Amino acid sequence: MAYLSMGEAHRRITEYLNRFSDAVSFQDGASLKQLLSVSSNSPSLLSLADSLNVFQDANRLIKQSDKYSQFGEIIAPFFRCLQSYRIGNLLDAYHAFEKAANAFLPEFRNWESAWALEALYVIAYEIRILAERADRELASNGKSPEKLKGAGSFLMKVFGVLAGKGPKRVGALYVTCQLFKIYFKLGTVHLCRSVIRSIETARIFDFEEFPKRDKVTYMYYTGRLEVFNENFPAADHKLSYALMHCNPHHEANIRMILKYLIPVKLSIGILPKDRLLEKYGLVEYSNVVQALKRGDLRLLRQALQEHEDRFLRSGVFLVLEKLELQVYQRLLKKIYIIQKQRDPSKAHQMKLEVIVKALKWLEIDMDLDEVECIVAILIYKNLVKGYFAHKSKVVVLSKQDPFPKLNAKPVNS
Repeated sequence: MAYLSMGEAHRRITEYLNRFSDAVSFQDGASLKQLLSVSSNSPSLLSLADSLNVFQDANRLIKQSDKYSQFGEIIAPFFRCLQSYRIGNLLDAYHAFEKAANAFLPEFRNWESAWALEALYVIAYEIRILAERADRELASNGKSPEKLKGAGSFLMKVFGVLAGKGPKRVGALYVTCQLFKIYFKLGTVHLCRSVIRSIETARIFDFEEFPKRDKVTYMYYTGRLEVFNENFPAADHKLSYALMHCNPHHEANIRMILKYLIPVKLSIGILPKDRLLEKYGLVEYSNVVQALKRGDLRLLRQALQEHEDRFLRSGVFLVLEKLELQVYQRLLKKIYIIQKQRDPSKAHQMKLEVIVKALKWLEIDMDLDEVECIVAILIYKNLVKGYFAHKSKVVVLSKQDPFPKLNAKPVNS
């Protein structure tokens, strides 16, 4: 840090106080937003932090004028936050920011119009980011990380302020998305339900009037929840909405959506193109897709084993594991096609021992009883149409559409 005189430090602090006061007076939400963006590391806020460390009596400056003192309960703790953040004391930075945020909320509630929504968004974002960093600091010191949970409680208060009939209600979805990020990080996704219920059933909200950015984020997180609950049609609808409305230039966001949408599409029988997987760096799904195309159970199991950690972290491992039934269906279909080429009159009679041999060729050992059990499940789940001739250990396939397509419907549970 270059040398900073007392006079220059005084000037910078006074300049910030004037900018804050003017932003409120002129209802300039964009300026107020920049004045509160701690983690943006903007040069003006970093130099303000340096000035506060040189000029130790900023509180006197706040109190000397009504113009500043009316916002003293916001600005004084915000200044302490900046000072702590500048020297890397993230726990103290969080505590001070939380105090400033709690003082900002009643002011925001009292302002009649929604001019300060962007500033409120920044507060909602910053409290989450600072809480995450404070928790990392706590964990590294062997203490219990609890600040992110506290940030979630604060954001629920913010949601309550926005869930009214006025123009501020359009901000509710942004805050909901910040809450989702907290709940997913903490592994408390069940807490999402009450907020979702408010958004989707409260008459004060019209989903289409929310900003597009927030709708995409909301559909991404609620789509992930539907994957978690194995409600694949709903997951398909929500994640497809997120993908369709996502900014095409935001490739990282598209990749995040596809990471969940691809397993959902696979579970309803829709396979992605190889170039899509390559473009968005999702090649871990390549062998899963190939296994489905070929009816290669060994390849599917190898792919799941190779990328097990990644799929488990994403929460899609169980979804992909359930694709085994589709792979069996594909294997039987390939055997059927080969039989039809050799002897069309007997194509619909498939000996179980032929399936056993095909699996053995894939280095998977199963006896007749195990294969019979799997085929019975395929018939039950309408992946195969037919019946057993038990005495002769033969599956008699339907002459009409023996391997029904999923047609974008999930395999019956």
